Amino acid sequence: MKLSAVPSKIESQAPKHLKLATRLWFDEICRSFELESQHLKILQLAAESWDMYEVARDDIAINGATFKNKFGDVKPHPSVALMQNSRLAFLRALRELNLDVQPPESPRPNPLKYSSR
Repeated sequence: MKLSAVPSKIESQAPKHLKLATRLWFDEICRSFELESQHLKILQLAAESWDMYEVARDDIAINGATFKNKFGDVKPHPSVALMQNSRLAFLRALRELNLDVQPPESPRPNPLKYSSR
C-alpha cells in the first residue's frame, strides 16, 4: 500500500494531547499526504510514540541511564526500556504508513567482495 503525495481534501487536526512540535509534524503529514482513517490512527500512534520517546529521553538526561537498587546493584533506569520501546513503535508505525514514495533500488546492500588468495 502506497499513499499518494497529494494534498488532503479534509484538513486534519492533530490530537490536542500531543506536544506542539509533534502536532505541527502531524498536521504537516496530513497536508502532504491523502490519508484514510486507518492511516490517521497509525499516524497518531507514531506521534504518541515520539512524544513518549522524548519524555523518556528527557528523564534519562536528568536522572541518568542507570541507578543503584537497595542492594547496591547497578540497574538500567526504567526510562531506558521506555525510550527503546517508544522508538521502535515510532519507527514501525512510520514503516506501516509507507510514506516514502520511492522504494530503495535494492533491499540489501551489495555483497562484500573478498579477494581469494
